[in-house]
Amino acid sequence: MHSSGAQGTFEAPRGAPVPCRQALPARGLLFQGPVIRDLRARAGHSPQRLLFGAGDLVVVSGLPGSGKSTLMQRSVPGPRIDSHDTREHFAARMPRLLPYTVYRPLVRLAHYAGLHRALRAGESVVVHDCGSQAWVRRWLAREAARRGRALHLLLLDVDPDTALAGQRERGRGVSQYAFARHRRAVTRLVRDAENGRAPAGCAGVVLLDRPAADALRTVGFCG
Repeated sequence: MHSSGAQGTFEAPRGAPVPCRQALPARGLLFQGPVIRDLRARAGHSPQRLLFGAGDLVVVSGLPGSGKSTLMQRSVPGPRIDSHDTREHFAARMPRLLPYTVYRPLVRLAHYAGLHRALRAGESVVVHDCGSQAWVRRWLAREAARRGRALHLLLLDVDPDTALAGQRERGRGVSQYAFARHRRAVTRLVRDAENGRAPAGCAGVVLLDRPAADALRTVGFCG
């Protein structure tokens, strides 16, 4: 497993930008350059912070129900584009009995419109992606390359039973067909990462299991 580009442990003082070149004692990892990092099966030794370069983009992928939105809500203090947030925004304004399938196209349109605005603004941003939408990663990779920055993939490797349990816990699931499609896509991403291959356009991949994801407190960028 490749690990070039991971530099020690870093932390910024609370409320201050994260310095790229100043090492401070902490449990964290700063990623500057191509890297595939496997943080699975490291119970008790997982980093609490993942820090990326200013202007970089990070996409969080995994099975539906694997905990992507929970991870982002807990650990991303800066700009994030999460389809779950967009869905909740619409759900609060729609008639309670109106099926989600009716307004799902509006949710998707609003989600990608918000992502487009964030990219146009040149922000460092963390994006929720189900893993099966390769065109989203290609879009983000092009944008990162245009601004001379990098795209990183945080990949949650959660077994299907755990992901299905997560769907039941949140009271919202996907069809068997959709879940199978997501599973094939995520399995392929995990297998490629295990073999040292990042998706096209990605500077690197961080593999997380549920304990590693639960240990994270900050996913951020250098100031």
